[in-house]
Amino acid sequence: MTVVRVAMTETRSVFRDMPDSIDGLAALAGRLDEVRDANVAHHLALIEAASAAGVRVLGMGELFPGPYFALTEDPLWFGLAEDGRDGPTVRAMCEAAREHGMVLVAPIYEVDAASGKRFNTAVVIDAGGGVLGCYRKTHIPEGGNERASFHETFYYGPSDGGPDGYFPVFATVHARIGVAICYDRHFEGVVGSLAQGGAQIVFSPAVTFGTKSKRMWSLEFAVDAARHNVFIGGSNRRGAEPPWNIEFFGDSHFVGPDGRLAGLDVHPDLVVADLDLSRLEGPDDSGWDLARDVRPEIYG
Repeated sequence: MTVVRVAMTETRSVFRDMPDSIDGLAALAGRLDEVRDANVAHHLALIEAASAAGVRVLGMGELFPGPYFALTEDPLWFGLAEDGRDGPTVRAMCEAAREHGMVLVAPIYEVDAASGKRFNTAVVIDAGGGVLGCYRKTHIPEGGNERASFHETFYYGPSDGGPDGYFPVFATVHARIGVAICYDRHFEGVVGSLAQGGAQIVFSPAVTFGTKSKRMWSLEFAVDAARHNVFIGGSNRRGAEPPWNIEFFGDSHFVGPDGRLAGLDVHPDLVVADLDLSRLEGPDDSGWDLARDVRPEIYG
């Protein structure tokens, strides 16, 4: 039995000096470092709490250093983008990983130093504090539902493959980890690609809301975990962030081939579970052998 204690954050932006109206966002010009610093400090405290509970791998939420700004189009937020190897958030997370001996998945707003292109990116940091690489969000949504519209294509583009490829799997000291960010979870090839690459745990950080998203949230993860024989952690924000005040429904959880895992009561902003990675080895108790019996040559 190989059991790894894992965690995800379930929180929202904690920067307190947000304006009351969208028109007031201009007052944040020149203050985005304060926004980032407040959220990084909040997450460092959560990492410390997770470490005290024995967590060895922790994934943070999508774009965690700031509020979910893609509900409107505002070039102000371009200033929150940072380098995916040596930006201020990554440096702080590397130090925390080293201090606690913890693998961290840190989703940031990235600007590529060479090209100037911006991406929605998860940086994977090993327990020794070194950056293993990055996953850049592959599918970028643009649209709206009954609650609000979302304008992600205004802020960043789809993955260009980057230095680590489209669906990298990172061999950390505790597990082989893949990432699928938010909208990526709706596309059938994503988790399959990560599983074929050897992933044992797939972190899916998200900012999601709306009736259909809530209905499908747990269904998609459960099907992918069973179909591809992996553990999946879906992390969503919880609560509302001014000035947009759209309620994010939370419901972060881990699920494996045998279903949803019970969470451990550690901290109100953490979802913690023990994953038995040995469960992924050997034949499936159901008698299924999907890898053997799949017939890709006949599918449309």
